Amino acid sequence: MVFSSIIFLLVFLPIFILLYFATPRKLRNYVLLAFSVFFYAWGAPWFIFFLLSSTVINFYLVQWMYQSSQKFYSRLFLGLSILVNVGLLLYFKYANFFMENVNYFRDWMHLTPLEWSRIMLPIGISFFTFQSITYSMDVYRKVHSPLKNPFDYMLYIMMFPQMIAGPIVRFQTIADQITDRRERWDEFLYGFYRFSIGLAKKVLIADVLGAQVNKILAQNIAEMDASMAWIGILGYTFQLYFDFSGYSDMAIGIGRMLGFKFPENFNNPYVSRSITEFWRRWHMTLGAWMKDYLYIPLGGSRVKSTTRLYFNLGLVFLVSGLWHGASWSFVLWGAYHGIFLILDRIFLLRVLEKLGKFPSVAITFFLAVMGWVMFRIEDFHQSILFYKALFSFDFQKVDFSGQAQFYVILLIAALFSFITLFRPGLKLQEKFFFSEYSPKQHIAYWLIAVLLCVLSIAALTGTGFSPFIYFRF
Repeated sequence: MVFSSIIFLLVFLPIFILLYFATPRKLRNYVLLAFSVFFYAWGAPWFIFFLLSSTVINFYLVQWMYQSSQKFYSRLFLGLSILVNVGLLLYFKYANFFMENVNYFRDWMHLTPLEWSRIMLPIGISFFTFQSITYSMDVYRKVHSPLKNPFDYMLYIMMFPQMIAGPIVRFQTIADQITDRRERWDEFLYGFYRFSIGLAKKVLIADVLGAQVNKILAQNIAEMDASMAWIGILGYTFQLYFDFSGYSDMAIGIGRMLGFKFPENFNNPYVSRSITEFWRRWHMTLGAWMKDYLYIPLGGSRVKSTTRLYFNLGLVFLVSGLWHGASWSFVLWGAYHGIFLILDRIFLLRVLEKLGKFPSVAITFFLAVMGWVMFRIEDFHQSILFYKALFSFDFQKVDFSGQAQFYVILLIAALFSFITLFRPGLKLQEKFFFSEYSPKQHIAYWLIAVLLCVLSIAALTGTGFSPFIYFRF
């Protein structure tokens, strides 16, 4: 089940909201947990038992770790906890990738390929694995004491608003909210506004762009002209942003309705003036996770050797690329961004700063777009052909007939992506997202939110449903 589906919007969410607020406050966590289990089981009924089992095991391993007075046993239980979580991730997400590469090598050696049954990838496994690890690490580091109730821990891992595609919510951020929160009417309204914006970003922008992008990239890339290639990759660039940020907005919005404050996941990434800044604005919770649980333990920026510093940066982004998908194209994508982060440290940041605001934004956006080619086209040879098409300079006349909606939405997507480059756009965002609302503003925003929901539902009934891109990660 996904947020941008009729069954969720008109059946699941209304029933859940009614039952949640009709239930006494001390029992609301159990209602939320029950609906979260149902939500996940709807799409992956066979994996729910693995998920429930792993959460129970991890809960008690962390309890034993916390209660142990000996450092050896604390580390032992921490290691077992991480092993359980990472083991599930490696098996379900990377076993097929490993066997494909083994057979590729065996074929190269003229050996008979091994036979195996392909393993289905459970949706959202990367996200709840990372959250499980943050729980273990935060308790081990004594950042926060563990949850006393196993059902509260299950709720932290399986809470349906953010368990499938984030944002990645670290335990220390939400621990107190799980056991003690107060739902407020003004927060509920803000959550509804945020959810409506996210739904519109997904359905009215990302899905429209995605439909045409799929048609373009389904063509023979070897015969594609430069005009079509650039339209395709620019369409995908904005589709991916509005798809993923739209989901994050919906997750944050539902969480706010229930009294939770999830961390922001995007901050206008396409206005970045360097790749370093881009990663402070794109998928912010993943970047923060990688920094706190991988980069800093490796030594971070405190290492004395610049070689070790660059190694740490490169390794973090190789892991980030592999986290996104079990494919060499994602590894290359991670390495690509890691290289530019290293170049930023060496000289590129100084060059971009001297160039000024708009040239540096244009260069960074171009670099991000080039990276999305590897992200979208997983076959290495096809991606090389696509790069050749982009820079063939074979610009042919574009036929706009019949595709007016796509090009209008593409322009709207570009406008909203870059609007905060200018002071009025930045003030508009701050006024809508980060300010208190007067009664008149509440009425206006409520009407806008209802209109966006109606338009989105109407679009869904006419075109069907499309899954979120990041569900496969």
